[in-house]
Amino acid sequence: MSDAAGVLEGVPGTVGLLSKERTIAAPGFNRWLVPPAALAIHLCIGMAYGFSVFWLPLSHAIGINKSVECPAGMSIVGAMFTTTCDWKISMLGWMFTLFFVFLGSAAAIWGGWLEHAGPRKAGFVAAICWCGGLLISAVGVYVHQLWMLWVGSGVIGGIGLGLGYISPVSTLIKWFPDRRGMATGMAIMGFGGGAMIGAPLSVILMSHFRTSTEVGVWQTFVCLAVIYFVFMVGGAFGYRVPPAGWKPAGWTPPASSKGMITTRNVDLATATRTKQFWLIWWVLCLNVTAGIGIIGMASPMLQEVFAGKLIGVAAKFNELTPAQKVQIAGIAAGFTGLLSLFNIGGRFVWASVSDYIGRKNTYYTFFLLGIVLYASAPWSGHLGHVALFVGAFCVILSMYGGSFSTVPAYLADIFGTQMVGAIHGRLLTAWSAAGIFGPVIVNYLREYQLEHGVPRAQVYDITAYILCGILVLGFICNWLVKPVDESKYMSEAQLEAERRAGHEKAAAGSAAAYADAKPISKGVVLAAWLVVGIPLIWGVTETLGKAAALFK
Repeated sequence: MSDAAGVLEGVPGTVGLLSKERTIAAPGFNRWLVPPAALAIHLCIGMAYGFSVFWLPLSHAIGINKSVECPAGMSIVGAMFTTTCDWKISMLGWMFTLFFVFLGSAAAIWGGWLEHAGPRKAGFVAAICWCGGLLISAVGVYVHQLWMLWVGSGVIGGIGLGLGYISPVSTLIKWFPDRRGMATGMAIMGFGGGAMIGAPLSVILMSHFRTSTEVGVWQTFVCLAVIYFVFMVGGAFGYRVPPAGWKPAGWTPPASSKGMITTRNVDLATATRTKQFWLIWWVLCLNVTAGIGIIGMASPMLQEVFAGKLIGVAAKFNELTPAQKVQIAGIAAGFTGLLSLFNIGGRFVWASVSDYIGRKNTYYTFFLLGIVLYASAPWSGHLGHVALFVGAFCVILSMYGGSFSTVPAYLADIFGTQMVGAIHGRLLTAWSAAGIFGPVIVNYLREYQLEHGVPRAQVYDITAYILCGILVLGFICNWLVKPVDESKYMSEAQLEAERRAGHEKAAAGSAAAYADAKPISKGVVLAAWLVVGIPLIWGVTETLGKAAALFK
């Protein structure tokens, strides 16, 4: 990545535009312009959650109305290069896995580079990777080469996801030292909300481009790449970092580490060798493991647990007619949409709550409330209480989202703000691990029980209790998190050297003068929020409309 950045800096004019020095905010800059810039990027890369809308059309890319089956026994390599038969959805689903493996890997590898290069350059490179990956995938669909989709969106796009995801974290925490949780919650909420915009938009585009010989996917990829590039580049150039020493007017930093909030800083290498880092790694991993498996199985879980009860019929799942199964599948789709909404809302609400009750107490809440809700799920399922069952999992998914948005502030509290972006990048490998653990626990345990004759309505009971045990382990890890030892903090000389390496040079005017400067006009701030707010409101409205219609 450093080589790529070097090539980029060789292009005339880009040094001034993308260098961190050019992103130092001038007097009068309004810090409320930074969250919409972050949202502009996160709402675009968040479409990774919505890629399942492409699976069915892509599985008909050659046959159009019906899949053209590949010869029996075709190898994986053969499926990657074939041009004569359609892809299986299971093969396409590897793109989803690659997204989150490379998201965590890219964030871990290039988090330190981001701290020195600045959020604007990282956001710009993220736009090139994510949108460039979509274009490569478009070509892959056009020439029917599966490996191009894996490499384009999965690998290159996944790197863009990682850089785009962490690009605003350190900057927002520095702009909002008084509201760390709320600030990161606003941005990371966008990652959860990206699919609510991108998925219905993709369906509209595919319908527009669909013909008797085309399913409309490659054209949709091209359109999304162009739209996302405009928004992501706009967001990247909207980033500003505060001058060294800046603080909000009237805000006084805490005098000590009381309340688990330090005023010192730990460097990246030291932080990742502390027990606190690995305890928080497990806190995130275990909480996400409990939620991510449910996301992938939400639709079949509701259908199998309640079956005919969803439509007022006294019948088990296997006793339903094909038409009745279509009905309950529609209701389950509404359930999935509701989970998505709670995932998004939880990212903002729980992170904001953490500013008042503390990050450690917020995670205690996640684990304790999660244990109660998971333990209650089998009971509400057996008694046929659909509302209680759905409500429990909606709250669980809100805490799943809140876990992601609260952890950057948790890291800043423990390790300081100077290197929090890079430390957060390393921590996101916990997400990659949870992306394997969660689905394996839920999916394979379900299959094992079905093979051994357990009724479909009961196959998730043991899973729920296992997830309770996982949350108990997470509670213990959170309880063990303590402030780092004094010997781990950077000295003033080390901190100054790090700031020089990160190009943190003061902008025109002193920090004191900046704090007293008049803000940018409210009209400009409002316009920035409308640019990201209108698409998000449209996505929420679309989801609520479908969910309401399905649950009538």
